[in-house]
Amino acid sequence: MSSRPMLNQREAAAACGVSRTTIRRRREAGDLPNAVQDDVRGWLIPVDDLLAAGLRLHAPTAPDKTAPAGPDADVDQEHDAAELRAELERVRHEHALAVAEAEHGRQLAEAEAKHLRAELAARADHIADLQRTLKALMPSPERPILQPSVPGQAQSNDPPPVPTSPDAGAGPAAGERRRWWRRT
Repeated sequence: MSSRPMLNQREAAAACGVSRTTIRRRREAGDLPNAVQDDVRGWLIPVDDLLAAGLRLHAPTAPDKTAPAGPDADVDQEHDAAELRAELERVRHEHALAVAEAEHGRQLAEAEAKHLRAELAARADHIADLQRTLKALMPSPERPILQPSVPGQAQSNDPPPVPTSPDAGAGPAAGERRRWWRRT
């Protein structure tokens, strides 16, 4: 057995610069075969197993991305600023297009609504005209239906007189004018 210490999962994760979940997964996958469970400290992992699994102890953390010093730093910053400006302009342009499209859609909807209101009003006027026409064609209950009149004949509801003598229908009577149509 090695003289190197045994670390619990939390200590091993901190020493290797990984998460405890990574250490646990490696242990469960069998990459750390000599790990033992202790009643007090939990799982203890030998340092040799960590090294054999390809983990590095006291691994330096990834360096922060800081701008390098010198003339290249200014060029990089200007390039980054130019990219950000271009992205901002692209987003502004997309926003302006979206706003213009929404405004156009609103105008189309208003025009369609105006057109539909005009159509509805025209149809309402047409329906009113048809109702007036139908009412004019219907006889009124308080007004009697009129008989067609014959010119020169007195209007009455009585039937026309029937001639009684055989020669009464042969010619015009005294003082009467001859008619060119037949009476019924």
